[in-house]
Amino acid sequence: MTTAQELRDKKQTYWDDVEVGYEFPPLVIGPLTATHLFRWSAAIENWHRIHYDQSFAIYHEQLPNVLGQGSWKQSILPRYLKDLCLPDGWPWKVSFQHRAMIVPGDTLTIWAKVTKKYEEEGLGFLDLDVGMRHYAETCPGRATIVLPIRNGKPILYPFVPPKKLVSQ
Repeated sequence: MTTAQELRDKKQTYWDDVEVGYEFPPLVIGPLTATHLFRWSAAIENWHRIHYDQSFAIYHEQLPNVLGQGSWKQSILPRYLKDLCLPDGWPWKVSFQHRAMIVPGDTLTIWAKVTKKYEEEGLGFLDLDVGMRHYAETCPGRATIVLPIRNGKPILYPFVPPKKLVSQ
């Protein structure tokens, strides 16, 4: 089990040190509370009562409990990928599906596994299977990150991908 702070405090992961099949340390968040879910609703000013009023969610909307925001789930996976790449790498592409609701009591496990490793224009790319589990795989997806190559060229900010890869 890894915390977000442990991911941010880690040393740089280099492209050279990762192989296909490598599983990055997962990030575990939870168990979630209604307060976790409400804070996100407040931050994005979404005042729909299903996100903070348990009685309304259960009795009026026939939901199991208050619900977490899809946008909150959507923010967790890219943040995890960013933390994996720190300090000198970058997440480049991310896509995934939302297949289930999150409610208080859920524990989320965010994960990534390398499916392809390649070099383009002196930059190290990794294609990943990614996801978020709570009771089952509920957010399957894919991502591409760029990590520095030892003794390779720096990854500049803002990251500009090689032209060959942009159309893919």
